[in-house]
Amino acid sequence: MLLVRDEVLRAHHMSLAESHLRTVRAVHAGTDDLSALQARKLLDTLAVAAHSRLHAESLRDWRDDRTLAEARALPADVVLTKLLSRVPLLDRGELRARSRDAFTRQVTSFLHYYESSGTTGDPVAAPKAVDDLVVNTMNIGEMWGRILDPSDSALILINGPFAPAGYQFEKVLEYLGVLSMRLWADNVTGDYTRVLRLAADLQANVYVGTASRLLELVHFAVRNGAPPPRFDRLLLMAEQTGESLLRHLEQLTGATAYVASYGSSETGTTAVTCERGRLHLQLQSYLLELHDERGTRLVDGGPDSGELVVTTLDLPARPLVRYRTGDLVQTTGEPCPCGLALPVMRTLGRRQDVVTFGGVNVRQEDFEAELWSGAGGGPIVLDYMLVVRGHEVVCLMTTDQPPSDSWVAATTGRLGSSFAGRRFGIGVVNALPPLATMGSYVGWKLSRMLDLDDARAWSGLPAPIEAALRETLQQVEASTGLRPAHPGGTLTEPERITDES
Repeated sequence: MLLVRDEVLRAHHMSLAESHLRTVRAVHAGTDDLSALQARKLLDTLAVAAHSRLHAESLRDWRDDRTLAEARALPADVVLTKLLSRVPLLDRGELRARSRDAFTRQVTSFLHYYESSGTTGDPVAAPKAVDDLVVNTMNIGEMWGRILDPSDSALILINGPFAPAGYQFEKVLEYLGVLSMRLWADNVTGDYTRVLRLAADLQANVYVGTASRLLELVHFAVRNGAPPPRFDRLLLMAEQTGESLLRHLEQLTGATAYVASYGSSETGTTAVTCERGRLHLQLQSYLLELHDERGTRLVDGGPDSGELVVTTLDLPARPLVRYRTGDLVQTTGEPCPCGLALPVMRTLGRRQDVVTFGGVNVRQEDFEAELWSGAGGGPIVLDYMLVVRGHEVVCLMTTDQPPSDSWVAATTGRLGSSFAGRRFGIGVVNALPPLATMGSYVGWKLSRMLDLDDARAWSGLPAPIEAALRETLQQVEASTGLRPAHPGGTLTEPERITDES
């Protein structure tokens, strides 16, 4: 899987790969003592993390050999509950500010250097060590191998100059013997012409990437009179993608769509899809907890929900202990028909992605379920962006054909029922503003729900995203007549939506 020049290192990595493969398959089959495995790995993680600057204070007792020896003699359930609960939770803000302090090795000992994109806060250092890459590749590969084989050809459409996702998935496809091409919007022509040509030439039947980028690819093809790309399977990640959006993408591409993996640059991949389209937690490599107002408790496979808290068990070069991800997840408590012993989870987005209108909460999945319900027939809505200003809500959308006035009126009435006490309108546009294509980089709240009353959501954006924001605001004003609130917070009455918009 990896070419390593030094014979000793090669032997070590081969041994790790063989050992981890046995572990993965035993855990998948339910034949391993998972609690004992997690307890052993947790103690190893605490011992190594205690020597990082990030965890030096919270884990100071674990630098003592006697403490570690006494802990190893305890039952697994005591280690996983009582000992772990004594360690404080690690906040996202602290990790962003001190991500390099998580290293237990010199940075030059890593194989590849990556960072999170940094579009919504300080970039988090996320370099890949060889052991990290081996374990994560096998965790994903053993799951994706249930739905892919060497006869497939995959298009990876992930812009990865900072984050490791594109490279990681390329390694997974290599592990499975699947031809892959890692592409991006052509840097010469500035469009997707070459991407579409190569996908057709190489008969790509698998798409690997984000939903927002796939929608832009389809829209580019439609707008330029080219046939939309067709696939057999869509392996989607990095964005909240509910059932309605999955079905919409299947309709556009003819494929079966999967939320293929869940994780982050800093943690690695904590859940991976099976052939039944369900995300399975990778408990051989992570100790996972759920946190809410009731407290923090271990994921035990039963039905539960809360903010996911991650302790890495196979990341010795930059271990994270009790890291609060900010992501809301739900464990179903139901066995999966695929037969895997791993628990099933659903992603619920982030807390900040819930928008309240007159006391009514609006979630991405709820709105998209109505948007792509298929009610009323007529044009297909390819993509959308909601714009909020005062009492106005405008849904900018692209369609596969010009809509009739009656379709616009019917769709306005149907979608507007979600927004209590607001005046709702629709604007059909040729192309959505730039922020709408940046879902995984700026989050749903900014890319799909542009709140012109909340300038705080825009503060601190890096220059390229700030430029996209300015262009977005200009296009929104041209389409709707709506302007942002005054930077100082003073609201001015927004202009009424014109008939032309």
